[in-house]
Amino acid sequence: MDISIETEAQTAQRLRRVIAEADLDVHDGVWCFRESPLAEPPQLTPRTLAVVRDAQSWSALVPFAEAEGAEVEKFGLFSFHFPAGLDNSGFVGWLAGHLKRALGTGVFIVCGSNRDRGGIYDYWGCPVELLAAVEREIEALRTAEG
Repeated sequence: MDISIETEAQTAQRLRRVIAEADLDVHDGVWCFRESPLAEPPQLTPRTLAVVRDAQSWSALVPFAEAEGAEVEKFGLFSFHFPAGLDNSGFVGWLAGHLKRALGTGVFIVCGSNRDRGGIYDYWGCPVELLAAVEREIEALRTAEG
């Protein structure tokens, strides 16, 4: 994790380079959070992307299944892996703010670590109906002159 002391303009310029160099994957399908009581941890499968908990329940990020019910929020997913040594500090806030301003959408982010692929990586979720627009917005940022 890096610490960067810079102006807002310098941060934006650096993060435009970061998004251009990051590996972006847009994940197929529709995703949701499957909740279970704290006493019943979720069964992990190869398609489970993340599991987190609070004081009352588990929440597993999994492919949507019709059995989940209409009340379950449905998400599109994309992820970033960053090259080793690249200062990506501030990336989550920068991109989340940009997507809110450009498309009106909030996002959720789940992070993990894979030292063989540069360290920290991010899974991002957005409303499934906006995934194509989010992808276009990200591609525009990736190709913008900075």
